[in-house]
Amino acid sequence: MNFTMNVPGLKGVTIHKVEELGERIALHVSLPKKAHSCPNCHQLTSKVHDYRIQKIKHLKWFERLTILFYKRRRYSCPCGKRFSEKSPFVDRYQRFSREWNQVVRIRSIKAKTFKEASEILGSSSSTVIRRFKEAAKRELLSGVCLPKAIAIDEYKGDTDAGTYQLVIANAETHEPLDILLNRRKETVKDYLSKHGADVEIVVMDMNPSFKAAVRKALGQPVIVADRFHYCRYIYWALDEVRRHVQKDWHEYDRKKCKRMRHVVYKRQEKLTGTNAWYLARYTGMSKTLKQAHELKEAYCKWFDWAKETEDMVEVKKQLEAFYRKVEESKIPAFIKAIRTFKNWQTEILNSFSFGYSNGFLEGINNKTKVMKRNAYGFRRFDHFRAKILLNIKYKEIGVHLG
Repeated sequence: MNFTMNVPGLKGVTIHKVEELGERIALHVSLPKKAHSCPNCHQLTSKVHDYRIQKIKHLKWFERLTILFYKRRRYSCPCGKRFSEKSPFVDRYQRFSREWNQVVRIRSIKAKTFKEASEILGSSSSTVIRRFKEAAKRELLSGVCLPKAIAIDEYKGDTDAGTYQLVIANAETHEPLDILLNRRKETVKDYLSKHGADVEIVVMDMNPSFKAAVRKALGQPVIVADRFHYCRYIYWALDEVRRHVQKDWHEYDRKKCKRMRHVVYKRQEKLTGTNAWYLARYTGMSKTLKQAHELKEAYCKWFDWAKETEDMVEVKKQLEAFYRKVEESKIPAFIKAIRTFKNWQTEILNSFSFGYSNGFLEGINNKTKVMKRNAYGFRRFDHFRAKILLNIKYKEIGVHLG
């Protein structure tokens, strides 16, 4: 048969016949005859004993599922040993081609569900899961040695291991390293004690359980509080004041203030003319709201300045001056917020000294939520863990395979 097209994964293979079998394409193939080394006595022989037809699933061809009917040649050696020829496109005892196995490993990781990958590749879900487990076993190492700077954060997994799991990542390269079964203090402490000998810096949100676990496991590491997580306490306090004062307003102003609440949160110098008018109107209607907005602006001014300076002693002094302003205002919501600041003051100041952030982990957690939603949830923790870690590891590899 005169066949000039190169079929992916079948380089050097002779195609004798192409036919349609229902919705599939069947390729009848064989390999050129050549001398093979006997696995018993290692002598070269080219004597053919017989042929066997082997049915092999291959990659899609023109968006049609493909089957190979491989005419496998068996050789006979003078020593009495009979053996099959070596094939470059299918491994021993396999019913799938090497190219198919390579593609299904990538598809099982990148597809939304195992069922979706199996439908695309024309196989069963159990076959896809087996290939996924093989990829996970080969790519994911057990017993990760944690680097100098790590970041930790929880996410809602809803698996058989529990509702919440904990992800640990490299704070410098932003690469996820491992995922723990749960977020309990003992689990975190035991893991860090075992694998965190080199850890010196830990970036986290303001979770007292994480803080206690890190200190018990690592002694006195540098703990860095994520900037977003402590800044929001000021905005929560401002929002609490807004909700409290607008209860006594006319219904129109109450509803309008709720819809326009973004003008209270936004930096004053960035407001447009209309928004600045609304800010002046609603802060003019309540002395407490005006005072709360001024405290928020004072905090933002301190925060912007603290990011630019290297004098941590002065940063601490200015933060304590902000505490005094809040205490003089006697606004309960802000007094409650600075109480949290005082409890985490060292970790907050460390965020300016070291510059690490948990922002990239929030991005990983967002991707995790999308994966879970697309798959309608994952029952098994080990599958979900491998899916998350391998997806991020293979993020540069496309899914247009096969």
